[in-house]
This record gives sequence, structure tokens and C-alpha cells, in this order.
Amino acid sequence: MQCDVLTLFPDSIQSVTSQSIVKRAQEKGLLHLAIHNIRDYADAPHYNADDTPYGGGEGMVMKAEPIFRAIDHIREQSDNLRIILPSPQGIPFSHQQAEALSCESRRVIFICGHYEGIDERVRTQLLAEELSIGDYVLTGGELPAMVMIDAAVRLIPGVLGDPLSAQHDSFAGSLLDYPHYTRPSEIRGAAIPQVLASGNHEAIRRWRRKESLRSTLLKRPDLLSHQTLSHEDQTFLNEILEEQPSEVCCSQRQEGAER
Repeated sequence: MQCDVLTLFPDSIQSVTSQSIVKRAQEKGLLHLAIHNIRDYADAPHYNADDTPYGGGEGMVMKAEPIFRAIDHIREQSDNLRIILPSPQGIPFSHQQAEALSCESRRVIFICGHYEGIDERVRTQLLAEELSIGDYVLTGGELPAMVMIDAAVRLIPGVLGDPLSAQHDSFAGSLLDYPHYTRPSEIRGAAIPQVLASGNHEAIRRWRRKESLRSTLLKRPDLLSHQTLSHEDQTFLNEILEEQPSEVCCSQRQEGAER
């Protein structure tokens, strides 16, 4: 996976990409990441990358020309580009999009906005696609860009130590993940479910599947509407409804209120 990040604050990207899984991916040669300071492509002597908005109004707008120049520089190395603008106006970013991004053959460029936004001609002239990580506004596009990169990188084969880890994540199979526990077996009066220490792999599998369904039903019941449930799954759901009917009703009422 080859990514470029265009930003006014390269240190904020570097601090994240030099840690943990993203760093490991780069060391293994599975991720090639380049960070570009947009100000390097602005005009001397002040290298301003923003200006006041046409039509008046508050704040500043990021200029188009420095971004165009940065893209031109990248095009000298490759013309097979996918350009992404992190934006709350964009299509919601999902696990499925992270999967597609992880195997993207094109060079992926993230343009990180700031202030009141980016000159609209960047989006229209570059045919940039807008992607959103949620219905809220952040200070800049750096955090959303890193969220998308991180979500995609961990799905690249060979990045994680255990290749099955990503397959069992929440949303990987349209259900939320089951609870996880580690040593000690009891802490502050709270013990692990005994089935996990039983050594019975089939019982553990059934427990994990049931708890995955329980988490989904209680936290994100909308996800179940997209599922084709097996006879075993339906049996588990019936058991859950009998075990904690009030919590299920509460979660369903909350979901309806949010809609």
C-alpha cells in the first residue's frame, strides 16, 4: 500500500506513523508512506498556504495552488492516483472501505484540510472523493486520514502477528466482537467466564458466538438486520432475549430515538 499525506502539520502525522502497527508495516515494506508539507509548495517569501475567503466571512481558506503543485510533484512519480479528502460531508468510512483501501493498487493521496476548508477547486479539478469518519467537525483532516490509514493497514496480509486477528474484529463479519479476557483469572472480585478456562474448544466457540450476538443485539441491533442467521444463531438470540429482555428492549428504544 502506497500513501501520501498532504498536510500543514507534518509532525502530527509523523508522531502517529512512527508507532505500533503502522510503523511495523513500514518496516516490513508493506506500507510506503510519504508526508508532504503543503507550505513547501507555496510561494516565497512567506509560504502562505491560506487566504481570506471570497465573499467575506470568518476564518481562512486553504489555497488551491500549493496543493495542485504537490499533486503535480507526486504525478511525476506515478499518475495512477486515488485522491481522498477527509471531510464530514463525505461518504461514511466503513470496514468494507478499509478492506478496499488495504488492497488499493493506486497510490492513495490524503489531502488534510484546515481552517474553514479547502478551495473547492481542489475537489472539482482533482476529482477527489470525500470520506467521513463521523458527523462532527475536527480541527483538521490529519486525524481522519490517520484513522483511515490505520484501519486499512492492519488488514494488509502480514502486518498483524496473527492473520486471524483482523478477521475476528468487530464489523469484519457484520457483528460486534465478543469480550476478551487475560490473566489473572480473577481481579477485584471479577472472574473470567469459566468456559474460557475449560479447554473445550467447541464450548468456547459457542460462547464467543453467543456473546458476539449479545453485544450486537445490545449495542448495535441495526447490524442484525443485515445478517443471515443460522439456526444456532437464532437459538442463541432466543436465549439472550430470555436472559436479559429489559436490556434488549432498552437498546431497541434507544436505537429508535436516535433515528
